[in-house]
Amino acid sequence: MEDLVIDWGELGHEVRWAHQIEESPGADFCFCLSFGRLVPSATRALFGHTLVVHESDLPHGKGWSPLTWQILEGRARIPVTLFEAAANIDSGAIYAQRWIEFQGHELVDELRAAQAAATLDLCHWFVEHYPASVAQARPQTGAESLYPRRGPDDSRLDPCRTIAEQFDLLRVVDNRRYPAFFEWRGRRYRIAISHHANESRSHRV
Repeated sequence: MEDLVIDWGELGHEVRWAHQIEESPGADFCFCLSFGRLVPSATRALFGHTLVVHESDLPHGKGWSPLTWQILEGRARIPVTLFEAAANIDSGAIYAQRWIEFQGHELVDELRAAQAAATLDLCHWFVEHYPASVAQARPQTGAESLYPRRGPDDSRLDPCRTIAEQFDLLRVVDNRRYPAFFEWRGRRYRIAISHHANESRSHRV
């Protein structure tokens, strides 16, 4: 989220970027982005607001890798939610949402780019419109669900199924960190996917 640091710095805000929760100094706002741990209450107390962005329509889809799980469910329109961190996972008051629409051909880099664009938009909106942005807080309502953590075995392909049947799994795999693979005749094989000739299409946020 280096773009946020640069943008806010150019607007005259004092910004600090920390990679460990122990490095977090007190401030008006703390944005926890790409952070997979609960923020302790003692740390949250250092900030006026501790904010999280999560790609689901909370309280549905709490937990890990929500964008990936929803792509695997066949969803093409996915919400990105800005909310206040709380003691329980992904349970705080919601401030705003943006919706990302996909056409079904986007691969992981394009999915991440759309996610990042929506995240930047929400973070900018919160700071730009503060304190009015806080006044828009609403509690989470409705049925709760929780996505589990994903591991390397979640990138396993079934060699007896078609590519079309498993295309959404190919869309979300990372060719370097957790590549798609299958086992056949006692061996394990990796499969990498990319657009032909760097072909890509736009998404809407």
